[in-house]
Amino acid sequence: MANKPYAVEWLTKAHHDLEGARLLVHAGHYTDTISYVLHQSLEKTLKAILAYDNKPILKTHNLVELYELLSDKIELDDEKVYLLSIATTYQTKQRYPVVHKKLPSKDEIKEVLSFSEYMFDLIIQTLHLSKNTIINQDESI
Repeated sequence: MANKPYAVEWLTKAHHDLEGARLLVHAGHYTDTISYVLHQSLEKTLKAILAYDNKPILKTHNLVELYELLSDKIELDDEKVYLLSIATTYQTKQRYPVVHKKLPSKDEIKEVLSFSEYMFDLIIQTLHLSKNTIINQDESI
């Protein structure tokens, strides 16, 4: 049986991260910070499907691995899977200091932001949920 309330909780948190990333992009903030927030949004968006299906929420930050678990629910082309792999590096390579680390470009961040928005909408549609319900959730969730 579908667990819509649990999926809505995950998607609400994903929406908060997505909105935060949008604000940071608009403000011209540091791309390493934006990339981390985008990763968090994508991870929570994908984990919403597991929540919906009452499956265990894996303790992984690998977005491609999560997608592979969900490929019976959503189908992504190779370009979108590649964007998941790029966003996965945001968790592993952008979170902590590294000597001579190259930050994601602003163009890359905008592309991943657009993809994150696409994924958020795709998952909401896939789970037959209302975007307004998620966006209007209480901030305390």
